[in-house]
Amino acid sequence: MSRVGALRRAGMIGAAGALLVAAAPAGVGPRFAPWIDGTAATEPQAQVQRIDADSFVIRQSVKTNFEAPFLYLLFGKDRALLIDSGAGGLAIRPTVERLIADWRAQHGGRAIHLIVAHSHGHGDHHAGDAEFRDRPDTEVVGLKPADVAAFFGIGDWPRRIGRYDLGGRMLDIVPTPGHEPAHIMIYDARTRLLFSGDMLYAGRLYVPTDHIATFRASADRLATFAATHPIRALLGAHIEMTTTPGQDYAMKAAAHPAEHALALPTSAIGALKKVADAEGSPPTIQRQDDFILYPVPPRPAG
Repeated sequence: MSRVGALRRAGMIGAAGALLVAAAPAGVGPRFAPWIDGTAATEPQAQVQRIDADSFVIRQSVKTNFEAPFLYLLFGKDRALLIDSGAGGLAIRPTVERLIADWRAQHGGRAIHLIVAHSHGHGDHHAGDAEFRDRPDTEVVGLKPADVAAFFGIGDWPRRIGRYDLGGRMLDIVPTPGHEPAHIMIYDARTRLLFSGDMLYAGRLYVPTDHIATFRASADRLATFAATHPIRALLGAHIEMTTTPGQDYAMKAAAHPAEHALALPTSAIGALKKVADAEGSPPTIQRQDDFILYPVPPRPAG
């Protein structure tokens, strides 16, 4: 049986699209097959597509949780990094285990240490953590800024950029608090992709009104980083926009027909900085073609 056929039988590939993604030319984001979007009567609980032989995207079905988040699994020679563990409503570990087993089989059974980290600490990004706590050769990174800074060696949070080596694959860790205090973006120089979490994706970028200044500083830090690093595209944690510019889905939509592409162009960084800089007092919703800066009331303490 072919590799794709085996994964299809495992329920990891929806009928809508194939696993493999053709390599994109420089300056162009990955081209993905259609994602599971809740419009079919049935769809798998999770869908996997490949960026390259060492980089995978997992999309959680909106039928399991309305957040329908995207998770990312990146392999180096010694370690694999899982960015987020999902929103709950399904067991995510079996999908991850199948990808790890397949990768190991392609690398002579090489042992690989799994790191479960998070774009940030909101529940729809760490609901699956408990599935990995008893997994051998696995570390689950904490959710507080101090936990993230300590693990990735960021000495002056959030002003410094961290670096983390998966083994021949160095990642840059960019602190971007504002949406949430421990938010980070992860830049992979190998693919020139920036995994941008909930700070910048095709959707509603929620910012508590008491954290607007922090968010603005993170947008500045991101723009400074982008000026010195070649970024092919940004891959965020959700899609909430349609293919109609500036049009999002209703809150907690049960299906996403005509969904915006996952990848955002590098120009979105400048657009985000511009609208963040323009926020007044009181801040207001700023609707752009590819995202919406969306101030919300301060979150309760604790």
